[in-house]
Amino acid sequence: MIAHLRGKLLFKDPGHAVIEAAGVGYEVALSIPTFSALPSVGTETSLFIHTQVREDSIALFGFAEKDEKRLFERLITVSGVGAKLGITILSGLSPERTVSAIRAQDHASLTRIPGVGKKLAERLVVELKDKLDDFASAPTPAGVSAGPAAEDVLSALTNLGYQRPAAEKAIAAAVAKNAAVGANFDELFRVALQLIR
Repeated sequence: MIAHLRGKLLFKDPGHAVIEAAGVGYEVALSIPTFSALPSVGTETSLFIHTQVREDSIALFGFAEKDEKRLFERLITVSGVGAKLGITILSGLSPERTVSAIRAQDHASLTRIPGVGKKLAERLVVELKDKLDDFASAPTPAGVSAGPAAEDVLSALTNLGYQRPAAEKAIAAAVAKNAAVGANFDELFRVALQLIR
């Protein structure tokens, strides 16, 4: 089983990437947060890999963070959640927000994800709420899940090429400095941009 891959990034788009390692190009399915964390094409990168082996195919799913891979592997244990839907869930909510939504039985947040209906959201909560104790919750007051503005700013910063952890730290610092900016996209974006440079 392939568990980790390091090599030259040959191609990337929001759904997948091709990484060349030892002369072989591996196609890897990605979540949006992992795609955002990838460096530019032509540089070296590494991903944690979940390998799915079926009778007719072998598929690789790549994750920038080990915790994202672990959460993906928990999600696909739920009846009705395949690997593609697991990636969609992690693209719709950050791993921290996913864990928080499941623990808080927040069906509304889960059903906003394409492909997750009311019944599946309930199943995710029932089957996983007691199995996520080893995951950290999203930090609320000073963290990225301080509201939709923070999520949008995180997305904007990663799209500008900043690494996700650095962007999260800058947003948390901005909200810690002045909690009021957390509700305003423009203000939060401006302050986070100053702090990340």
